[in-house]
Amino acid sequence: MSAEKYAVIKTGGKQYRVVADDILEIEKIAGDAGSTVSFDEVMMIGGDGAPIVGSPMVEGASVSAEVIEQKRGRKIIVFKKTRRKNYRRKNGHRQELTKVKILEVLGKGQTASKKAAAKPAAKKDAAPKEAAAKPAVSKDGEAALVPLFTPPAGDADDLKKISGVGPALEKKLNDLGITTYEQVAGLSKEEIAKVDDALSFKGRIERDDWLTQAKTLGDEKK
Repeated sequence: MSAEKYAVIKTGGKQYRVVADDILEIEKIAGDAGSTVSFDEVMMIGGDGAPIVGSPMVEGASVSAEVIEQKRGRKIIVFKKTRRKNYRRKNGHRQELTKVKILEVLGKGQTASKKAAAKPAAKKDAAPKEAAAKPAVSKDGEAALVPLFTPPAGDADDLKKISGVGPALEKKLNDLGITTYEQVAGLSKEEIAKVDDALSFKGRIERDDWLTQAKTLGDEKK
């Protein structure tokens, strides 16, 4: 019986030993939920036979993975104090993370299997069905969300600067009528509930503290 193929990859300054179907939370990388990413910094590959160790990386090797979600870690408190200087500083920090599922470990010259390549497509196929269950207007073959708000006059803000918001999610927010940081920062609990329901967020806006992020981005813009 052959041993399961594994790899040691490097990302975000850390090393991880991974096999297919592993779920990891790593420092944030680019990619929307459902998209496929590739880790090319492979330090070792093992499984059948003797392991292949890179110097420092294994040439031509890679590990493919699927982005599950963009999120933020638990808040940590950083407290600094200097004796006899009356200096005290207290700050909070939440690390931006990306949750991924390992699809395949690929050696030199290998390409992703059809099974791994088909996963992102399956996610995209499911999206229109979810949107079709809600009141929507079809345009160019794509389901459009029914607006919940009236977009303010002027240029739209780059909502992708809010942690966890990618191009696809920004478009959905724009379809709902949300185009500026000020709108996001001013959402009431009732309005948050409406957006959660329309996008099936399950509390994501409050969990990722979008209101505070949007207020900070709005203040920086002034």
